[in-house]
Amino acid sequence: MQAALAVGHEVTFFTADLAHYQRNGSLEAYLSRARAVIEIQPFSYAAFEKSAAAIHGETPFDGILCLIDIRIIEAAALAERLGLRFLNPQTATLLRDKYRVRCALAERGIAQPDFALATHNGELRNAVSDLGLPVIVKPCDGYGSQNITMLLTDDDINPLIDPLDHYLPCRTDYGLGVTANDRLLVERYIEGTLIGCDTLTLDGKHVMLGINEKSMFPPPFGAIQGSCFPSDRFDVAPVREYVFAVLDAVGFNDGASHTEIILSAEGPLLVEVNPRLVGAKIPRLLNLAFGRSVHRDLIDLHLGIPPSAAAYRKPDGYAVSRWIVAERAGTLADIRLPQTPDRRIKQVEILKTPGDAVTPPYQNSDRIGCVMALAETRAQAEQCANAYVSQVELAVI
Repeated sequence: MQAALAVGHEVTFFTADLAHYQRNGSLEAYLSRARAVIEIQPFSYAAFEKSAAAIHGETPFDGILCLIDIRIIEAAALAERLGLRFLNPQTATLLRDKYRVRCALAERGIAQPDFALATHNGELRNAVSDLGLPVIVKPCDGYGSQNITMLLTDDDINPLIDPLDHYLPCRTDYGLGVTANDRLLVERYIEGTLIGCDTLTLDGKHVMLGINEKSMFPPPFGAIQGSCFPSDRFDVAPVREYVFAVLDAVGFNDGASHTEIILSAEGPLLVEVNPRLVGAKIPRLLNLAFGRSVHRDLIDLHLGIPPSAAAYRKPDGYAVSRWIVAERAGTLADIRLPQTPDRRIKQVEILKTPGDAVTPPYQNSDRIGCVMALAETRAQAEQCANAYVSQVELAVI
């Protein structure tokens, strides 16, 4: 919204829960400048389409954007209804089911980990037995690295604990009125380096923005500790070829995508492909590294303006993020940030406030805040961000 308003666009904002955004006081400056803010609660596609079509009939929309997985299908359906450029509904629906994506890639012969589907506990136990440890279990409709379970050794499936016999149903609440469908993707755990590849696509032609290298908190934690963009540790060409093959296999025609890959001894292997701009503040890393707004480029793309491959060829520097987390579970009582004169620290954002429950970083939603640094070298940026995080003081009761 900030990028759209900065270049003079009018914005109509649709949400199922306006209070979710109003709780963040810093957003009011942007919400107040929207042409309209439409709350549809409880959310239904029929109500969404009716409201949007009525506005479109009087003042036609020029584009539609959606940055959240659980509304991609509805956004695609509305775009088709209104004749706007967006990811096609068939691919949008496919990409909201990780098992179906695996099947589509298998039909095209694209390398990926062995996998299976589980819809009840018996199928889950059989899938784990057939694939053999180690495996990863994730919701087919999940997003944001939520509710992912790693079963690495026999201790993780100890019959005294019965994790497999009591796994389903879970009906995880994703928020905004959406709950998990309890279809599970079970896939072989692959050793390697986790990277993210961000692309912009117009009429089936892909532009790769670069490789974002992610670092994870050490086990047993499953959250991402931070990112570096661009990564200079890998050969971009084979990664680009693999990502483009994945996007072509699923029929990705328009929009931003974020593809996560494990660089293994077997070569690039898909973790998942997401039909949206990358989350976790990573677009801001891209903005810092390139000295331009990827958000503005995304808006242009949905208006039919091709992304510039040349603009994304040579970053200005290395951008690094590190997340602030709690070492123990409890209630956040206070947080004190260092007063740093280091100009390489470009952004600091705190997502939780005193009184919020906190826990060690088992998943991404457990993270408390984020710091970003920009420097001429990767080592300098990492040192700067790590030093800042080490000086943050948390009081947890």
